[in-house]
Amino acid sequence: MIIGLTIILLMVLFLPFISRSIEHNLELFLLVMGVVAVIVADVLTGELLRKALAEPLHISLAVIVAGILFRLLHRPFSKSVRKLGTIIPFRLFVALIIIILGLLSSVITAIIAALVLVAIVTVLGLPRKDAIRFVILACYSIGLGAVLTPIGEPLSTIATSKLDADFFYLFRLIGPAVIPGVLAFGLLAACIVRPPERPMHIKEKPKHDKPLDIFTRGVKVYVFVMALTFLGAGFEPFIRTLLLDIPPTTLYWLNMISAVLDNATLAAAEISPEMEEATIQSILLGLLISGGMLIPGNIPNIITANKLQITSGEWAKFGIPVGLVTMILYFIGIILFV
Repeated sequence: MIIGLTIILLMVLFLPFISRSIEHNLELFLLVMGVVAVIVADVLTGELLRKALAEPLHISLAVIVAGILFRLLHRPFSKSVRKLGTIIPFRLFVALIIIILGLLSSVITAIIAALVLVAIVTVLGLPRKDAIRFVILACYSIGLGAVLTPIGEPLSTIATSKLDADFFYLFRLIGPAVIPGVLAFGLLAACIVRPPERPMHIKEKPKHDKPLDIFTRGVKVYVFVMALTFLGAGFEPFIRTLLLDIPPTTLYWLNMISAVLDNATLAAAEISPEMEEATIQSILLGLLISGGMLIPGNIPNIITANKLQITSGEWAKFGIPVGLVTMILYFIGIILFV
């Protein structure tokens, strides 16, 4: 079983970068890999199937509803963003967007924050390279910020539940580490994201999504989340067998597998109420940071990459170096201060 799951993990990691056809059909590829993983791990049950069918519904419906709303409100929303863009200096503007969405994601959820991000990027008209950098940095910020409350994302919900903790426990535990990270991603965006080629106040013909495009995007997100549900369930025995007796600092780095696996599943498998708070902090930070490295690592990544047609290669080219540097900086902080 372990050998089979290892092979599947390597395929999930590398095949999207090797095969163009897999890249263009990433959702279906991950779904097939997820189904194979649960079969190899012998965990395919009726309950898991029901969970895989039901769990993506609220996410995909949110994507569809938000798509319809943004289509209807495109003109006033675009006008507001452009107006703010002319009042606030551009570099301060992009920094504020990333910081505010990161902090608000713990209240409005990571899904809604990602949908708002997509709408803003569509309006800004950034050069593609800068748009990708802006989106990836914002997704890192959202992924970090959303964990501050149990309603922000599934990982924080599961962690709070497993630890039988109060609403603000995670805020107290990792807030002092997460908030500087959110601020740093905003400042980094201010430094490296170039302004749009044309001023935002110039009126452009609005580009509306067709209803079929909105529905298709929702279906793709549904398949993506279903695939991650199967992958997470399939790899849970693998995680429990190989990772749970590993020292926290080593586990911090091994949790980079959350770049392709559901970090909520990893958190459910790894976190225990018997652990010291420093250990829980290390585990959570490793999961959260590495979740931004690749598209499957987090729901905001999936939503924005799907809408903006960012490929796995484009995401990895910037997302992996940023993630590795961030992992190193946080690791130094863990060694020195935790």
